[in-house]
Amino acid sequence: MALEPNVGGRDRLARAALAALLTVVALRSLRGGNRTVGLVAGLGALGLGFNVTTCFCGLNRLLGVDTTK
Repeated sequence: MALEPNVGGRDRLARAALAALLTVVALRSLRGGNRTVGLVAGLGALGLGFNVTTCFCGLNRLLGVDTTK
């Protein structure tokens, strides 16, 4: 089963910006000793980064949403 693109345009840009923000939050939290927040933010950043680089989102697929057009 191939990953058909379903993320594009403004949605993709918003996800990229949020991934960058979550990366900053994760790094600051980890440096400050708050591992839980750092881990959750880091995982969120990785997930959104995956969406941005592959143009695919599993939740979009389940909901029938396609923002590539």
